[in-house]
Amino acid sequence: MSAPDEVDFNPIGVIGRVTVSIPSDGPGEVLLPVRGGSEAFAAWSGGRPIARHTQVIVTDRTSARSVIVVPLPAL
Repeated sequence: MSAPDEVDFNPIGVIGRVTVSIPSDGPGEVLLPVRGGSEAFAAWSGGRPIARHTQVIVTDRTSARSVIVVPLPAL
């Protein structure tokens, strides 16, 4: 049995943490839990900056290693 490809991982709905601040006009980086570990993904915020260490939720993906995120709402 072979290991699943990164393409098989669907990050939509996954909660992660910003590790490199996301500017309003470019990518930052988020750490997402993947297969029992954590992996870094390039991340865009849809036009609003998100600070480092902010918890986020993935709303979409643009490629196997790039995602769109929004801040996780405070409870």
